[in-house]
Parts: sequence; C-alpha cells; structure tokens
Amino acid sequence: MTITPKFGVGKLLFGMKQGNVVDICGKPDKEFRDDEDNVIYIYNALKWRLTFYQDEDFRLGYAMCSHPSAELFGKKVVGVVIEDVKSNLELHGFVKWEREDYDLTEQYFDEIHWLILQAEFGIVSKVEIGAIINDKDEFDWKFPVK
Repeated sequence: MTITPKFGVGKLLFGMKQGNVVDICGKPDKEFRDDEDNVIYIYNALKWRLTFYQDEDFRLGYAMCSHPSAELFGKKVVGVVIEDVKSNLELHGFVKWEREDYDLTEQYFDEIHWLILQAEFGIVSKVEIGAIINDKDEFDWKFPVK
C-alpha cells in the first residue's frame, strides 16, 4: 500500500469525491461527520481514515493510515523505528520536521509535504497526509472533478 505525499494513498487521489472512493474501496465500515461537518470514512481492513472536506464540496483532502504494509518511497513505515523512517525520507527531500510530544506519542510534521508521522515507543504507528495548498491559497487537487 503506497502512500504518496501530496497525491494520496493507494489508488485514492486528493480531490476525489465520496463516490469515486466507494467505487475503488467499496462502502466504508463506518461513516460520520466531525465537528466541522466534514465526512469521515473508516475502512477497518485497510486501516484508513479518510476526510472529505465540507467546505471543498466534500472532496478527499486528508488521509490517516496505520496499515502495516504502508510504504513511503518503497519502504515500510508502520512498525518501523521512527529514526529509520526519517532517514529514508531525508533522501527524498523531507528534511524539516516539527516535533511535538504527547505523553508516550511523538509526532513529526513536515509542512512542505503535509506529512505527519506518529510514533509510540519510538516506532511509527500512524502516517497522516493531506492535500497541499498552492501559491494561490487553493487546494492542489490531484483528481479532476467534472
């Protein structure tokens, strides 16, 4: 399962509508709205949490993945030592990380690529990616919606 920063996860591209995602993945195991009225899809087997932004006509704009087969640039990330993941990502231009600590969880954020790595006990447990905002202050959607 490939995570592609700025683009999406697996066959899913940022900018897809809910119907596009259902066509590819089937119906989600759970669907709900968050506090901002965004639609959230949960896929248990894929270990995905997908967010469709309400203020962007419910286009896919954010994904969280904790599947053990998740890969970034051909290397597994979930279940891997955080420093090893960061070292691999440095080879691909991920060099500026903001770090936050929450009890036993560490979070590393690369704003340029809108990528978050969450680690527990020094091991990556979750990867989060989001659609990028371009120079015009608009989302850089990768999937054209007609």
